[in-house]
Amino acid sequence: MPHPRHPPGTAIHDLARTLRRLPPSCGPVRLIAVDGHAGSGKSTFAGRLAAALDGAPVLHLDDIATHDEPFAWTQRLLGQVIEPLRRGEGASYAPYDWTSRRFGPPRTLPASPVVLVEGVGAGRSALRPFLARLLWMELPDEEAWARGRSRDGAEQSEFWAGWVGAERRHFAADPSRPYAELLVRQCREGYEVLPGPAGTVGSDQNVTHRDGPSAVC
Repeated sequence: MPHPRHPPGTAIHDLARTLRRLPPSCGPVRLIAVDGHAGSGKSTFAGRLAAALDGAPVLHLDDIATHDEPFAWTQRLLGQVIEPLRRGEGASYAPYDWTSRRFGPPRTLPASPVVLVEGVGAGRSALRPFLARLLWMELPDEEAWARGRSRDGAEQSEFWAGWVGAERRHFAADPSRPYAELLVRQCREGYEVLPGPAGTVGSDQNVTHRDGPSAVC
């Protein structure tokens, strides 16, 4: 019988093993934040990391934010998600529909051993006490925003015009990167995971992990 094939590269799988070994940070949950500038690749990376964690649930902050409140969603997240997880209960939140501009039917988020929360502001100060790890997607703001604009197309140009200023103001007042234990850089053939500004080199973090033998960042 053939052995199952794993995706090329090991960085995400190495990271997943490290995250599983962490102590719980939010009730029974190891809450992992993936933060970074809009367009930096957070959603794609979080999806791949979730797969390496055997289908860990992912909360996308795009479901919590709104047109009118791109960053003023802290209390909604704490009440609908963080508090239930702290009690060891599944969370229930109403995801925002960016097309209809209203909240949709409730969606559940189980209190799994590892839960990922990804989005701009995932590492904000109000959430850091509940995080087991804060990961930052290491891509300069202007480069990330250019990627985001290219991805979303001309129909979202008005949104981006307002978003850039809002994001600048948010990170000026409540920066995440200085508190990240790990930095994630997308490479030609995967990802590179590096100790972050708040990280300490130890048994889990003594070498850089890269995907693929020829990954160049």
